[in-house]
Amino acid sequence: MNWPAVTVIYRQEMARFRRTILQSFVSPVLSTSLYFVVFGTAIGSRIPTIEGNSYGAFIVPGLIMLSVMTQSLSNASFAIYFPKFVGSVYEVLSAPVGVAEIVLGYVGAAATKSLFIGVVILGTAALFVDLTIAHPGAMLAFLVLTCVAFALMGFIIGLWAGNFEQLQLIPLLIVTPLIFLGGAFYSISMLPPFWQGVSLFNPVVWLISGFRWSFFGAADVPVAASLVAIALFLAVCLGVIAWIFRTGWRLRA
Repeated sequence: MNWPAVTVIYRQEMARFRRTILQSFVSPVLSTSLYFVVFGTAIGSRIPTIEGNSYGAFIVPGLIMLSVMTQSLSNASFAIYFPKFVGSVYEVLSAPVGVAEIVLGYVGAAATKSLFIGVVILGTAALFVDLTIAHPGAMLAFLVLTCVAFALMGFIIGLWAGNFEQLQLIPLLIVTPLIFLGGAFYSISMLPPFWQGVSLFNPVVWLISGFRWSFFGAADVPVAASLVAIALFLAVCLGVIAWIFRTGWRLRA
């Protein structure tokens, strides 16, 4: 493993994060605060407790997942797409740097940014609602795994995208609707039986459910199944990335 190469890529991406701090950090935190004001206060005042928790506290895990997933996607996809756009990625590919080092550098930086934003949003949530975490270790594990998994997916999107419009296509048209329909703001147990069954085909449900369990000790689906879902997601993303670098698809053309 070429650790100096990983360090250079990682530091470069973290430096870009610091240069765009308003867009990369302040904006998602402010957006999440608005969600708390609208959903937690305006709507939450009209909704009784859910699974023994206030509605404002109940939506905290969903809001954190919403921010973490979207930020992981956007950070990782832009991180690899921009070098493709300007042509500097070919210098990286021609250097004595392996696929593992490239993925570790770009994906590690994107996951770190998203993890930092998630922790700050968690702290911001404590200003609005009384919040306790039943399983802190599990919460951190779910948060880190989700950051890495969606950063890998964003890396794939960045490799696939041929222009800036395609870079936003999958996150806006597919991933964001899946997150909103994945139980971020409600429990799927509140849905009619038919729609509960349909929701189980949404992979985001399994991720949010496991993360919410770490807060309140209750989940819509078994926690073990949530871990298996994240593991499968990671494996598929790693397999796709390995195939792309092996074949050069959308990369060396």
